[in-house]
Amino acid sequence: MIQSLTGEIVMFVMLQAGNAAATPAAAGAAGGVAPILESKSLLGYIAAGGFVAVVLLLLSALAVGLVIANGAMLRKTALAKPGTTNSLEMLLRERKVDQAIAFCRAAENDCFLTRVLGAGLAKARSSQFGVLEAKPVMEEAGRREADKLDRVTYAIRVVADLAPMLGLLGTVIGIIKAFATIGGAEGASRSAQLSANMSEALVNTALGLAIAIPCLMCHAFFKRQTEAVLGELADTADRLISILQQPAAGVRQAAAVPAAPAAAAPAGNGSVPLAAGATA
Repeated sequence: MIQSLTGEIVMFVMLQAGNAAATPAAAGAAGGVAPILESKSLLGYIAAGGFVAVVLLLLSALAVGLVIANGAMLRKTALAKPGTTNSLEMLLRERKVDQAIAFCRAAENDCFLTRVLGAGLAKARSSQFGVLEAKPVMEEAGRREADKLDRVTYAIRVVADLAPMLGLLGTVIGIIKAFATIGGAEGASRSAQLSANMSEALVNTALGLAIAIPCLMCHAFFKRQTEAVLGELADTADRLISILQQPAAGVRQAAAVPAAPAAAAPAGNGSVPLAAGATA
């Protein structure tokens, strides 16, 4: 319905513009000079959109801020600070669980990886089942941290959905003003006012789409980036917590030392010393 009404108004504007152009052409034939139409600047078109266009501009500024914030949050150096993985791996291989927990809780080491792994280590330390109960706790902590990251990405999607609706609102307001102009104004002033009303309607539509399209693209990119980074960090946390299930370094070294040979039997009994592992 809105499209049909818009089409009728556009046809009316074209007819009015043709009638208005006839007078300058006649004046030019009589020796007068036809006026030159001045093109509007970008700010001029935005100003023609009225109050809704100003709201859309503010919404675009918010979208830019959300994109920058999301890009900063999804940096690997922000989710897992440099050197954190190596330090935790060294502590866990040496079975220094308490020191690893303190390392994760330190303010200077606060990041996605330390929050998730710290929750798992604390559970493994306090539970009699150890690592078996640590992994579910880490999964729950990972979901909570992922939800924090998704909030900014979701906000970008909200802007992408809201911008076209605001643009449509501005379009409807412009069309309402256009119908009021058709019913009220007369003569040349009606053509000028009708043109301004249609400009307001179409500028708001264009602004809404100009904001929504990049926001949708950014939302898709950040959503995929979030899944990839969180998957990599989840594998890292699982690898670190699994170190506690492996034999300690000291145990492996002790197992690698061969057993001492059996003591020789007293001389003169006719027996032969047995090698380690041999049977009589």
